[in-house]
Amino acid sequence: MSLINTEIPAFSTTAYHQGKFVPVTEASFKGEWSVVIFMPAAFTFNCPTEVEDAAENYAEFQKVGAEVYIVTTDTHFSHKVWHETSPAVGKAQFPLVGDPTHKLSRAFGVHIEEEGLALRGTFIINPEGKIKTMEVHDNSIARDVKETLRKLKAAQFVAKNPGQVCPAKWNEGAKTLTPSLDLVGKI
Repeated sequence: MSLINTEIPAFSTTAYHQGKFVPVTEASFKGEWSVVIFMPAAFTFNCPTEVEDAAENYAEFQKVGAEVYIVTTDTHFSHKVWHETSPAVGKAQFPLVGDPTHKLSRAFGVHIEEEGLALRGTFIINPEGKIKTMEVHDNSIARDVKETLRKLKAAQFVAKNPGQVCPAKWNEGAKTLTPSLDLVGKI
C-alpha cells in the first residue's frame, strides 16, 4: 500500500535541535512543508555525508518554507553526541529526531525488523500533514538533497497550481503541462 496522500500518524518523540532536547510530534510536520529523511543510525558511514549535504543546502529548504528532519532509530542522546563529535553532523541546524521505539520508521514503512534500523527513506509532507513524495532505497546508497529540493519545489508548485503537472527534470521556473485530451500522443 502506498503512503502517498496519506496523513502522517500520531506520534511523540524527542529531537536534538540547536543545543536542546525538543519534542517532535505529528503536529511538528503540519503548518509548513516538511522533509523527513530517515537514516539507519547515528555513527554510521554514509549517514554523516547525508546530514552534511542537507546542512549545506538547508538555507535553500528554509527559503521555500520547509523544515528538514533527520530521523534515525537512535535516541536524542545519541544525536547530541553525534552532533558534538562529527564535523559533518555538527553542521546540522535542523532537528535530529530519535526513533528508539521504531514507531516512526514502522509508520513510514522503512523499518528493518531484523536489524532494528531504518532504510534510507525520504518523504515530503505538505502543510496539511499528507505525504506527497516518498523514496526508499538500500542503505548502501546515499542520497543527494538537491534532488529532494527539486521534488519539494515541484510538490509546492502543483499544490499552488491545480491542474498543472511538472514533467521530467522540471525545475523551478520551467514550463509545466496542463493535462488534456489534446496532449495525448503529442508529447
